[in-house]
Amino acid sequence: MKTDKFNASQYILFLALVLIDIFALFLSLQLALTIRSNYFNDYLPLFNMSEISKYYWIVILSTFTLILEKIYFVRHDFWGDLKRIYKSLFFSFLAVFTVLTLTKMSDEYSRTFIILFFLLALFVLPFFKRIFKKILFKFDFFKLKIHVVAKDEAEQYISEEMEDNWYFGFKNSNENYDMVIINSKSFDMQELPKIILEYAQTTKDIYVVPYMNHLDFSHATIMDYSNIRLSAIHIENRLLNYKNIFIKYFFEKIITIFIFPFALFLHLFISLAIKLDSSGSVIFKQKRLGKNAKPFSCYKYRTMYAGGSDALLEEYLQQNPKEVSYYSKYHKYQNDPRITRVGSFLRKTSLDEFPQFYNILQGKMNLIGPRPYMLSEKKKIGKEYEQIILKVKPGITGLWQVSGRNELSFKNRVQLDSWYIQNWSLWGDFVILIKTIKVILFKVGAS
Repeated sequence: MKTDKFNASQYILFLALVLIDIFALFLSLQLALTIRSNYFNDYLPLFNMSEISKYYWIVILSTFTLILEKIYFVRHDFWGDLKRIYKSLFFSFLAVFTVLTLTKMSDEYSRTFIILFFLLALFVLPFFKRIFKKILFKFDFFKLKIHVVAKDEAEQYISEEMEDNWYFGFKNSNENYDMVIINSKSFDMQELPKIILEYAQTTKDIYVVPYMNHLDFSHATIMDYSNIRLSAIHIENRLLNYKNIFIKYFFEKIITIFIFPFALFLHLFISLAIKLDSSGSVIFKQKRLGKNAKPFSCYKYRTMYAGGSDALLEEYLQQNPKEVSYYSKYHKYQNDPRITRVGSFLRKTSLDEFPQFYNILQGKMNLIGPRPYMLSEKKKIGKEYEQIILKVKPGITGLWQVSGRNELSFKNRVQLDSWYIQNWSLWGDFVILIKTIKVILFKVGAS
């Protein structure tokens, strides 16, 4: 009975998601038609709207590449889906222009129209997919029942994360489940194979979380030594790879050039607000740990009262002794009396970090990376992580910034920074950048 329901729900879901994507692609085609006809006819050759049907094959090709990326068969989170959508559209774009060039039909098609179509699809496709997935997964019929096998806190943590992320369409269950997730770190090497074998007898889809969960194996290379019947996983510290360093440097410089004029314009308003709110300088600088643990002057907007602020803090800590233990864990205070009204807003939106664009121009920082640690925090980082974190340039924003930093301890922050460096990817930086915009606009997780 479970198999019939599972197959029926998955076939219907597959069909629904494919139709939604086809609809989104045709909508992108129609929007491209409207923009091309209304805004480009004065500068480019007249576009014949009656010939729109000859572009339909591009929609079919794009749908086919989406199917090849398996986004209808494997349930990813939103960012995983988005990555595959962008990859599919990129290859579709290349395929379309390759076909037009090889068949010598490029003169019969509007290149501007095709480019507009793909640019619009980058936004329209994930937008509609997200909306309709939210609607579809409100019905239990389309949800996959998952069973998490782990010990202690790991079981609750994984179960909650999987079910709370509605984009997956998962539902926890202890019976009649469709999928099993086994956390290998919960079991010893003798116990784990027996558990996998036990669930393999009744469940088709089994996912095993690797013991080394500090590494992202989606970037790893599997080496096959067939003569001795062994496989090896190639692991590298990705931000120490010169190729990755160059790629990161190149793309960050492009982004910085685009953002810098906006940051300069915003600087005028923030400077005025700081001056009107309290006396003192606009910019605050502090020595922080840079690449290879070399101290550098890190620039921020002043968010505290100038002069006498230490006395305010001392008096506050005497009245609120719990803040001392809070600081030892999170390296910040819950209610710091030294922070000004404007300073509080700047911190909540992370706008106090904007002067660090100057640090980027100096070559002391990156746009994205581990946040610069204070000199006094070097010992607390620990030797285990120091050799990883302090080998790269710090960043204005990073994984810690967009992972709910209000609720994360100093230890969690160090672990996140280490994970980011070892598992760096250009896509990961893109996701962090988008999430940073969310933090700035909605003040999520900042302090």
